[in-house]
Amino acid sequence: MKKTREKAGRGTVKKVLKYLRAYRFLIALSVLLSAVTVSMTLYVPVLVGRAIDCIVGAGQVDFTAVVRILLRIAVVIGCTAVSQWLVNSINNRIAYHVVRDVRDEAFCHLQILPLSYLDAHPVGEIVSRVIADVDQFADGLLLGFSQLFTGVVTIIGTLGFMLAIRPTIAAVVVALTPLSFVITRFIASHTYRFFQDQSVTRAEQTALIDETLTNQKTVKAFGQEQNVGDRFDEVNERLRKTSLKAIFFSSLTNPSTRFVNNVVYACVALAGALICIATAGTAVPFTVGSLAAFLSYANQYTKPFNEISGVVTELQNALACAARIFALIEEPAQTPDDFHAKELTDVRGCVDITDVAFSYTPDKSLIENLNLHVQPGQRIAIVGPTGCGKTTLINLLMRFYDVNAGSICVEGEDVRHVTRRSLRAAYGMVLQDTWLKNATVRENLTLGRPDATQEDIVAACKAAHAHSFICRLPQGYDTVLGEDGGSLSQGQKQLLCIARIMLCLPPMLILDEATSSIDTRTESHIQQAFHAMMTGRTTFIVAHRLSTVREADLILVMRDGHVVESGTHSELLQKEGFYAGLYNSQFAD
Repeated sequence: MKKTREKAGRGTVKKVLKYLRAYRFLIALSVLLSAVTVSMTLYVPVLVGRAIDCIVGAGQVDFTAVVRILLRIAVVIGCTAVSQWLVNSINNRIAYHVVRDVRDEAFCHLQILPLSYLDAHPVGEIVSRVIADVDQFADGLLLGFSQLFTGVVTIIGTLGFMLAIRPTIAAVVVALTPLSFVITRFIASHTYRFFQDQSVTRAEQTALIDETLTNQKTVKAFGQEQNVGDRFDEVNERLRKTSLKAIFFSSLTNPSTRFVNNVVYACVALAGALICIATAGTAVPFTVGSLAAFLSYANQYTKPFNEISGVVTELQNALACAARIFALIEEPAQTPDDFHAKELTDVRGCVDITDVAFSYTPDKSLIENLNLHVQPGQRIAIVGPTGCGKTTLINLLMRFYDVNAGSICVEGEDVRHVTRRSLRAAYGMVLQDTWLKNATVRENLTLGRPDATQEDIVAACKAAHAHSFICRLPQGYDTVLGEDGGSLSQGQKQLLCIARIMLCLPPMLILDEATSSIDTRTESHIQQAFHAMMTGRTTFIVAHRLSTVREADLILVMRDGHVVESGTHSELLQKEGFYAGLYNSQFAD
């Protein structure tokens, strides 16, 4: 298990490096400026040591030399500050450009993921990956750039200065500091799993919040506030425990490395003091100023180990989050359009379904041996009990899912050999579940026909009986609707969706409980508008209210994925079979 996690971690690092490759120039510039910053920072102790020697070396203080050195120190510190600011700006640019690229790729990949993946994963969990996990990844990446470059350069630079001043004491420092790496590696190997658990639990919490807010009316209607609160408390408590474990183990790194660094500093101070005493009065004395400079370098040499250990801890969290977003990006996309896929043109509405079989899971069959020939302009009603496969058949017609066996052809072309865009453009869908985006009424209406004129829009809305309530909105057709239609009623939202299809007038229609949220009087008007719209267009009507399908040319009665009966309304009633039982149960009185 440990080897698997390490292998996964290395794989994630390689993927991060792939994104960084596009910013090679900025990374090189950041490293160069980091070297400049560190060099000037390391030059300051040399100047301080000289100033000290000017004070304690001779019998009197050389104020002129001290002032000259102090001015030089001020200039060096100013240049260091400017260089450090440039480094931070470049690092910020790199980090947030990488995060932008990752988010772009993740969101674009979501658009081509098969519906089977989206149906199997909670929306909140996916949102958590794209938002929260990428934010955590950005924080770790930014800290890594900020500390890692300067830390490595500082270690190399200070080591060079210490070797130049006193190689023997530098050897003591080099011999003891690897202990920091040993401690850091030991702790980091245990923290990755905890940060991974933290990310998973945080995603679960986000999914629960999204689910609760989306269905808040249902929660309140059934008095489930306490139960939902208890579920949230349980997930929140698990998040607290996993977060504390991750933070506790990661927080051990810094004090442990600081302890090692303090031991190193004490050893250097003791060795340096003894050498000062031993070399006093010799030809090449180890002066107090040299000792002060060396101690400063020793402190700066060990400091990056603390910072890098902190970076490693944050990178563990960042890599755990990055692994989740990369897992989303690497999910297999939907089967792409065939290389020789055709554009579906001149659609009249001829649909052939031949020996179709389909199931969402291999162990549970749903649709088997389905056959149907639809002539252009026919109205096909699909009825049956819940779960019989009505909506699944619509998903197959639109190619939201591909059939497991058999074929579906439109105008003689297998839908798997035509482009999805042209296939779906041939259908107009009005579903029971409405969807309106956060935009104006006009922008929502023209989704399928962006070039529609105002006259066309008004005509479609009048046909859908939506014009009157749109005119009562604050800005009419320019009113901005909130998320999912804002304050509009469910019926008003469904009327807008119907008007949207009436504006497009595609050659084929799919009406899935299209009038379920509309009052009876308005429904009678809508049915008249539908009747006019369906004239000459192939229409698939999914309905539970059988009164709405009596005028259909053909009624398919589905049960357990099979078409058990078919015919017109009167023919099916005469058979006194399953359809007659369903119809009579709705009109028992």
